Amino acid sequence: MTKKTREPQYQETLEIAACEGLARFGLMSNQVWRDDPKRLVFLLSRYKFVAKMLTGKNRVLELGCADAFGSRIVRAEVGSLVCTDFDPVFIEDARERCTGKWDMECREHDILAGPVVSGAPDGKFDAAYTLDVIEHIEARHERTFVGNLAGSLTPQGVLIVGMPSLESQAYASPASKEGHVNCMSHKPFRALLRDFFHNVFLFSMNDEVVHTGFYPMAHYLIGLCVGPK
Repeated sequence: MTKKTREPQYQETLEIAACEGLARFGLMSNQVWRDDPKRLVFLLSRYKFVAKMLTGKNRVLELGCADAFGSRIVRAEVGSLVCTDFDPVFIEDARERCTGKWDMECREHDILAGPVVSGAPDGKFDAAYTLDVIEHIEARHERTFVGNLAGSLTPQGVLIVGMPSLESQAYASPASKEGHVNCMSHKPFRALLRDFFHNVFLFSMNDEVVHTGFYPMAHYLIGLCVGPK
């Protein structure tokens, strides 16, 4: 006998599960859900900010997508999304879920080796974003990192860069700190981005709240960059 939910509007939940199965976490999101589930709220809120800022953009690039668990939030607002990461393990995992309604191209790419090329005639993207990546890039490579992202964009392109602030590291867990070799305060972060873009707008973030408050009290910094130089 077919199961029936008590309220008919929820019957679709059973139909989707029967036809498509239950969605699963990716490798990284699964670990976060197991160890500290509230961090998924912070992660997804960052993707929501990106989605709102890039709504309507046609060709969009994500750099450092990991398992691409949050990427579909952006995909819902843009024409197309190319997700990249330098780790083939995560790209293989992401490809298993970036299909169907949420079709996204997933590529292995090391941004320190060069810009990412889109499928457009000019090879450029209208916008790009990278969340929780630049703090893993050694300071001696940070200009190559930002420069190659800028080189992936059209002359009117937009880049969003998110990273934990240097001030936040005093309160970060050992797991969070691992691999963080280049966290910055707001002034050097803004200065770096300004070297490659005509306009840089800096936001603060604490937990899931984006604001324009006092930078030294921000756990996370988001740079919205417009117009590559």
